[in-house]
Parts: sequence; structure tokens; C-alpha cells
Amino acid sequence: MHIAARSPEALRERSAYYERIAHHHMTPLWEVLGALVPPQPRPPVVPALWRYAELREHVMEAGRLISAEEAERRVLILENPGLRGQSCITQSLYAGLQLILPGEVAPAHRHTQSALRLVLDGEGAYTAVDGERTTMRRGDFIITPAWTWHDHGNPGDQPVVWLDGLDIPLLRFLDAGFAEKSEQQSQQPLRPEGDALARYGSNMLPVDFRQAPSEPTRVFVYPYQRTREALLGIAHDTPDAHFGFKLRYVNPATGASPMPTIGAFSQWLPAGFETQPYRSTDGSVYVCLEGEGEVLVGDQTWRFAENDVFVVPSWQTLRLRAGRSTLLFSYSDRPVQQVLGLWREQRL
Repeated sequence: MHIAARSPEALRERSAYYERIAHHHMTPLWEVLGALVPPQPRPPVVPALWRYAELREHVMEAGRLISAEEAERRVLILENPGLRGQSCITQSLYAGLQLILPGEVAPAHRHTQSALRLVLDGEGAYTAVDGERTTMRRGDFIITPAWTWHDHGNPGDQPVVWLDGLDIPLLRFLDAGFAEKSEQQSQQPLRPEGDALARYGSNMLPVDFRQAPSEPTRVFVYPYQRTREALLGIAHDTPDAHFGFKLRYVNPATGASPMPTIGAFSQWLPAGFETQPYRSTDGSVYVCLEGEGEVLVGDQTWRFAENDVFVVPSWQTLRLRAGRSTLLFSYSDRPVQQVLGLWREQRL
């Protein structure tokens, strides 16, 4: 529809009107409607890739410059280039590389933010969640659910680095963040290692156990060995054109996401496999745990290798090409979008 041009006098009158109503903390919707209700997502998040081989020395340098005691959590945040200064990798998610050196302890605390850990480099450290420890091994997916006590320690002889993923930006938007420090630096063990996995993660549950779908999983460690076996167990079939072989992590008691605000996935791409274009509304963070290949996000293309991290913004087209057989881990805010009826995908 053609809109008639306004005279200079009419435009000045309108501008003066806007200035008057601004004193009453009002603004005209018609001036911002296109930005508030866009025809499709226009995220400020941009595609980005972090090469671990280039970052590792900076992570280790942090270990020489600040102690775990001083830092409480010695982490280098991966900030999206489109959101610098906001401690975000997407608008709803946080990511960072955490380092713990031999002999160190990251003291116990708890917070309403849900967190995941993906072990990238080194072995011998542990995470303790509500009185149970798990030894951290490369590729393990470990959860510290909201408002659970957790601490980390490294009784081993090598530095350990893992990727932290949290819903910090989402809780900041909702003004729902709480945190509490423990009086104890490390939790006293209440259960032997492996208890939660045996009790809740073996296709069986305690006979009187009941859990709502919105509650986080009692299984707080998903061993990499099991993930890999599951993916290879289905890799004899014909790969999906858009995903290869992709599985989502679940709370075994409910079938829902392990965390109400963060979904996690792993996928296997056979050597030489190329996915068809795909996009969805959940901006996603990817980590390469095995193999190497090429990622195309919108009009950006990168080569990726083991331990590299890359981000795919909402509604931007993704294509993956595997060189060697490749295993990718990813996480996103999909559970939140699905609960709200907002999640959308398009297989191109």
C-alpha cells in the first residue's frame, strides 16, 4: 500500500508530539512495530567459531595468573561477537572454558542457574553434586541441576579443562537468579560414585520414585562411552539427510530434557557425509568431540577440529560436512521454546 509523503510541517508536528509523550514514559508502537514483531527471527547473535588449539594456551595462562581460590571459578567466557560485554554465547545461553589444576578445589556453591559440563582436555578431576562425586573423563556430559550443591576438585596430575554451559542469560532476563556459598569447601560424600547412574540410569527406578517432567534429572553424568556406543549402535542404518545419526539426552525417569531450560544432543556423521540445509529457532552451541569437518552457517564457512566450539544463531541455515567420522555434542534452549509452543524447524 502506498503511503502518502508527509509535509515537513506535519513531520515536525509529529516529532514534537513524540517528545511530549516521552516525558510520560510513552513511545509510539507504530515506530517500532517492525522490530518488535518481525516476519522472522533477527537475532543479534552472529555465527562464530572458537578454535581450541588457539585458545588452550590462554586458558593455561589464566592458571598462572589467578588461583582457583581467588577466582572461585577460573573460566574464560566465550562471548558471541554480536553480544560483546554481555557474557552470552546466544541470547539465552552462556558458555565458558573452565580450568582446574592438579591439587585445586573449586569450592562448593549452588545457584538457580542450571549448568552442564562437557569435559574436553585432561582427566583425573571430579565434580560432586549433592554429595556424590563423578570422575570427569573426556567427552562426559555432566549436569549440575538448579539449586544443587556442587564443587570440583583435581586430585590428579594433569590440568583439566571443560566447557561450561548455563542458562545465565535466561535467568538474568527473568530476574530469577539466586546463589549461595557453602560453609564447606568440598562436600562430604553421601553416596558412592556411580550411585545415581545405577539407581536412575539403568532403565530401572526406585519402586516408590516419582518425578514431575519439569524437575531436573537425578542422573547427573552421561558417560561419553555410553553416548558413543549408542550412536554407533544405530549407525548401521541409513543416515538422516539433515542430521546423520542424532540423539537427544533425556531424563530417564520422564523422557524429558535433563534440564528444563537446556536441551542437549549428540550426533554421528559418517566420514564424507554432508547434511542437507536445516534451520530452527533454538540458537545452538556445538562442540566437536571426534573427527573434523566443515560447517556452513548462513554465508559463513569454517573448518572445525576436535574440541572446537561453534554457535549457530536462531533461524540461520546450518550445513555440516564430515571429513573423518565425526561426533558432535550440542546444546540449546529448545525445551523452553517447546514448552511455550514457540519452537519451529525447517528442513530445506
